[in-house]
Amino acid sequence: QVSLVESGGGVVQTGDSLRLSCSASGGASGGTFSDVGMSWFRQAPGKEREFVASISRFGTNIYYADSVKDRFSISRDNYLRTLWLQMDSLKPEDTGLYYCAASKFVVPTTTRDDYTSWGQGTQVTVSS
Repeated sequence: QVSLVESGGGVVQTGDSLRLSCSASGGASGGTFSDVGMSWFRQAPGKEREFVASISRFGTNIYYADSVKDRFSISRDNYLRTLWLQMDSLKPEDTGLYYCAASKFVVPTTTRDDYTSWGQGTQVTVSS
């Protein structure tokens, strides 16, 4: 099975930037990552996991939640089997555990149940 591992989280101040990475490993012939769309979700304490951003198989379809539009940027490299989330102008409301996830569709949805693989998450904390 393909394993997803997030990294790059940390503690920053309002207005700072972070770049999250999600690396894929394993899987039959190592080809699962490049076959599907990928997304980032986040979850704050006491709240449900929410959609942040998605990118289709070859990067032609990109979608952001309204709360992060114009501040975050999602990208991927199928050769490196890596997904990134560049986060700029961070706000305290961005605080949470960030997960990368593999969709069962080429073009991802925003529905949590449509994802087949999840990482363990990387913590992002934004202070004022």
